[in-house]
Amino acid sequence: MTDNAPAAQASEEVRVPVLPAADWANPLRDARDRRLPRIAGPSGLVIFGVTGDLSRKKLMPAVYDLANRGLLPPGFSLVGFARREWEDQDFAQVVHDSVREHARTPFREEVWQQLAEGMRFIPGDFDDDTAFKQLKDAVEELDASRGTGGNFAFYLSVPPKFFPKVVQQLKKHGLANPPEGSWRRAVIEKPFGHDLASARGGRAGYYDGIGAARDVIQNHLLQLMALTAMEEPIAFDAEALLTEKLKVLKSVRLPEDLGRHTVRGQYAEGWQGGEKVVGYLQEDGIDPKSKTDTFAAIKLGIDNRRWAGVPFYLRTGKRLGRRVTEIAVVFKRAPHSPFDSTATEELGQNAIVIRVQPDEGMTVRFGSKVPGTSMEIRDVSMDFAYGESFTESSPEAYERLILDVLLGDANLFPRHQEVEESWKILDPIEEYWAAHGRPAQYASGSWGPREADEMLARDGRSWRRP
Repeated sequence: MTDNAPAAQASEEVRVPVLPAADWANPLRDARDRRLPRIAGPSGLVIFGVTGDLSRKKLMPAVYDLANRGLLPPGFSLVGFARREWEDQDFAQVVHDSVREHARTPFREEVWQQLAEGMRFIPGDFDDDTAFKQLKDAVEELDASRGTGGNFAFYLSVPPKFFPKVVQQLKKHGLANPPEGSWRRAVIEKPFGHDLASARGGRAGYYDGIGAARDVIQNHLLQLMALTAMEEPIAFDAEALLTEKLKVLKSVRLPEDLGRHTVRGQYAEGWQGGEKVVGYLQEDGIDPKSKTDTFAAIKLGIDNRRWAGVPFYLRTGKRLGRRVTEIAVVFKRAPHSPFDSTATEELGQNAIVIRVQPDEGMTVRFGSKVPGTSMEIRDVSMDFAYGESFTESSPEAYERLILDVLLGDANLFPRHQEVEESWKILDPIEEYWAAHGRPAQYASGSWGPREADEMLARDGRSWRRP
């Protein structure tokens, strides 16, 4: 090496390219691998109507449970919007009390403190421009202080008649438009509309109770029916699921005689949970002449190659014998049995029962020979329960909903096409009911009106008792 060689070569500057956080991806993770927990990226949630029961009993506890499970980002932010003169700390106290009372996971102070640091409250009405300006300022402040990345979901936990106004205000004040590379999403609580026309136009008003059919059949049960009856999708993504569910909903056939194959009811006084309870018409704030249904049962058909001739019975109600959601697929008897009638007189029909809630699982019912030398066949069941087979409990419905919103996973969210097809099914039934009499009465704590049992009896069937 000569004397005039560049002595500084060893310390020459080395530059390592650094990717922006938004463009960085973990090379050890594959987006197609669903075995690993899905954790939300930088984001926040704004809840409109944050003082209501849904928010207090479901949404706030679900947010905490997600944080406690490690499924929310460290800088996650929660903003409440309501007509209360609260400060941020007042809102945090309300959330704290709700979490303590309703959360499903143990309370951990360190998790709570991290979550509480990102809580803000905006007082105001939905037509208050000043309040929405404050909301925009709060969102921008949280972007800077908590690193939410401009990603915010807006949860409309408000009566349907306010949906259009809130959405208009979000758009007017620039809250619906995300910064480049970010997202904004809105969650609209059911029911969306009270018929097809209002669902298309966004005009949805409550009366003294929107009714069991509109509240549950149009939203939940038709979705469960579509998921049960659809063909296998080509992929487990939102578009493929939508394609198959729409095929089912478009194939639904209403019964020719709606009077014989639909029933609506209204609970009367009775006993439930060991307590005497009043009837619907005696509830506070209910018009004594109200025709709102608290029970609905309908029979539908699906005109396609797989399901032609198979009846689908949908039933929902309030103040029934038990709170349960299930899907029961009951099989036809075999056309020929090698056993005589005395051997099978206690044998029912084979069935697969999918328990959606509260005890998630599945039961398969079939016939088995009774041990011994005699020939006797009885029903037996094989049972699977998530709670017994796995140490980790299933996430509560609102936990899954909020996490899916933050992840942008639309698999379980009905699209507007599904909503419209569901109203096309229900509208003729509601119109018939509006022109024919009043809901049948049933005792609180029972399984619905006698007319519902008679509806199935005419088809030679009976309702399954959960």
